[in-house]
Amino acid sequence: RRRRRLLGMTQQELASQVGVRFQQIQKYECGANRITASRLFDLSRAMNVTVQYFFDGMPVANPMPNAANDAEQMEGDILSQKETLELVRAYYRLGERPRKRLLELAKALEGDNTSTGAA
Repeated sequence: RRRRRLLGMTQQELASQVGVRFQQIQKYECGANRITASRLFDLSRAMNVTVQYFFDGMPVANPMPNAANDAEQMEGDILSQKETLELVRAYYRLGERPRKRLLELAKALEGDNTSTGAA
């Protein structure tokens, strides 16, 4: 549901891309119906993510603590915030050139932030 909403996609739009009725998408999102591997693959393609996206945040059999795992956990928390959803929607409403410029600005500010944080 989160990814669909980030894309500004309705259940009906997603359902038509995957080849099911919107009621089936509702059932998937609320957990009433299980999702087959092939349907999960179809959903990932329709929402332009890897299948692994749907497993983010799930415990791993042998969790190994490292910086990458910490970054992934933080990323999941960030995606659940309303502010992130609003920012992503506003970003994708921009044209291609303003999006690139905004991304460059964000990267430049990130570099400034890390250099001042060390002082």
